[in-house]
Amino acid sequence: MSKIKHYETMFILKPTLTEEETVAQIDGLKAIIEKNGGEIAAVENVGIKELAYEIEKCKRGYYYVVYFRGNPAGIAEIERNYRINENVIRFIFIKYESKKEVVSWTKMSDEAAKKAAK
Repeated sequence: MSKIKHYETMFILKPTLTEEETVAQIDGLKAIIEKNGGEIAAVENVGIKELAYEIEKCKRGYYYVVYFRGNPAGIAEIERNYRINENVIRFIFIKYESKKEVVSWTKMSDEAAKKAAK
């Protein structure tokens, strides 16, 4: 059994989605993380931003960051689901391993949770 790790995932959704579709996508992606053994600490809506370069004919995208704890074995399945979702135009996973990194993760996830509560 693998030890639980701290992760951050950032993904960019297509800017053509309506607000309802965006919320549905976020809920679906959160459900995938939880289904694969992840425990979500916070979700941060960074907002719509200009992309550095055009991706799939999109010049902007909705940026979201999710802080979660999970089993490393579940990351591959989460990533597979991101890849097959046509509304996710880019994503990245970051693993926090050292004690210093975990402290940083905790601080960032707490700040994101406070922003979301407002």
